[in-house]
Amino acid sequence: MCGKRMAAAVGRKGLATRFLMILLIGMIALVSSGLAAEPATKSPAASAKKSDRQKNLQQQYLRLAKDEQGKLLALEVAIVRFSKVSPKAGGRPTVVDLVGAVHIAEPEYYDQLNDEFQTYDVVLFEMVAPKDVAIPKSPQGKNRHPVAAIANMMTKMLELEYQLDGVDYQSENFVHADMSPAEFSKSMKDRGESFFGMFLRSMGYAMTQSNSSGTSDAELLMALFDKNRALALKRIMAGQFQDMGGVLAILDGPDGSTLITERNKVALAVLKTQLAAGVKKVAIFYGAGHMPDMAKRLQDDFRMERKNTRWLTAWDLRGEKSKSDAADAEDKSAGAKVAQ
Repeated sequence: MCGKRMAAAVGRKGLATRFLMILLIGMIALVSSGLAAEPATKSPAASAKKSDRQKNLQQQYLRLAKDEQGKLLALEVAIVRFSKVSPKAGGRPTVVDLVGAVHIAEPEYYDQLNDEFQTYDVVLFEMVAPKDVAIPKSPQGKNRHPVAAIANMMTKMLELEYQLDGVDYQSENFVHADMSPAEFSKSMKDRGESFFGMFLRSMGYAMTQSNSSGTSDAELLMALFDKNRALALKRIMAGQFQDMGGVLAILDGPDGSTLITERNKVALAVLKTQLAAGVKKVAIFYGAGHMPDMAKRLQDDFRMERKNTRWLTAWDLRGEKSKSDAADAEDKSAGAKVAQ
């Protein structure tokens, strides 16, 4: 009897850890979109094939960078360029960049994004909100929402920054490209989607993945008491964050969902309007989990070609010593150049 219990415990290794991380990451993704709402109940097994396909595609937009010894260096997010040459534009290409969003990240990541966004004619952004929404720099009332409170708690625990605080949504080239709350609710109702469905699917996914997880509950506990808790937790959670595509694929289901499919349709309808107005360089700033579907639609519906990919560091996983060493190396290099 004891042997069976021990075997069961081993089989469940990391289940609590993985489920907690999946739930927290999913909630952050949802609240950063503006609403906490999810698809309805369908068996995780029914979406298994799509999940595998989506996870492979997801690797194009979110990845873990490692050195030659396999040590974690960073969680990176992609900017993937698509373009199309229009004969009417005299050969001038139309450019659309899919800029993957990580909803909690290093302040430097958001600083870099803000600089990047200034190079576009238009930046289409996600947020389930009224069409003419005005987003203050530090959204008042964000802590009143329990899910937002969890996201804020995680930013403090991981020593990161919340997307709504780091990104300059007041920029004149920012254009809302998402559903309104009423549209979102109606789409969910029409599809028979629910909060309870989200919970069941997330739990089912966590259970199916628990045996393949390299993280145990003990490791999470040790990270909580590590002298550099933020770094230790980031290293554990980075792998789960990278796998967010698998979570969203399960939630999306084989027939799509309001969360991914329907919102992507709205965003690309706004894109179509902007291109028709003559805009030539556009960024679509959406969660990385949206990007595989968007890329397919850009290729199929807009006849655009994928050109190149650039990677930005969202989470620095090197540690303080590595950061200091890197800074010293840069200073020495700069000094050497000056000396020359």
